[in-house]
Amino acid sequence: MNAGPGNPSHGGGRNRRRRGRRPPNHRNNPRRGGGGGGQNRDRQNIGGVYTAPMDHSYRAAQNGDGNNHKNGRQRPGFATTYPPPEPEPLPAQREDAGSRIFAFVDDLFFLAKIQETARKMNVKVEFVKTDKDILDRMKSNGEEKPSLIIFDLNNANAKPLTLIPKLKTKLKKDTSIIGFLSHVQGDLKQKAHEVGCDMVLPRSAFSQNLPNLLRRHGAPEEELGVQ
Repeated sequence: MNAGPGNPSHGGGRNRRRRGRRPPNHRNNPRRGGGGGGQNRDRQNIGGVYTAPMDHSYRAAQNGDGNNHKNGRQRPGFATTYPPPEPEPLPAQREDAGSRIFAFVDDLFFLAKIQETARKMNVKVEFVKTDKDILDRMKSNGEEKPSLIIFDLNNANAKPLTLIPKLKTKLKKDTSIIGFLSHVQGDLKQKAHEVGCDMVLPRSAFSQNLPNLLRRHGAPEEELGVQ
């Protein structure tokens, strides 16, 4: 017969049929003397698709047990992060002890978060709306200055960029002022630093560091030398 596009040569057709009738691979059959050994017993051929047991290093990376590095580099997508441990709470304070931390925060999420963290740390935090509120508390506390003032820099009712320099003038360096905002608000962060804010943090970093901040600044003055 003539060979052509529609009429393959006799040799070509015979080769295709021979491939279709290829006998099983003896190497995968330990009874035929193949050299597969223990490795080939773990392999399967299902419907012509080669399969093998799961790579245990992949499973270990999923479990985050530290085997997710190759050649000293982190495997993409398998980074394991752990929240920092919370510090030990302070000793319980007297009921009549004055607060050393004040917060200009009206966002309900952060208000509740600060309250809950303060409770865990045995620290008192007062939420205020004006600088007069702080000055009135100072008089009732024997003119003791606050250790920390927290500003939600997006709290429009408190007018942070106006109030921060006024408080900084009255309280001097005895009081730290910390503000938090969205991480995309670079201009607001710069302005807050310019008017006297000692530290400006993105919301996520503020939440993460809140226990340490409250513990450090919430301790009574007589205990500060021990911290």
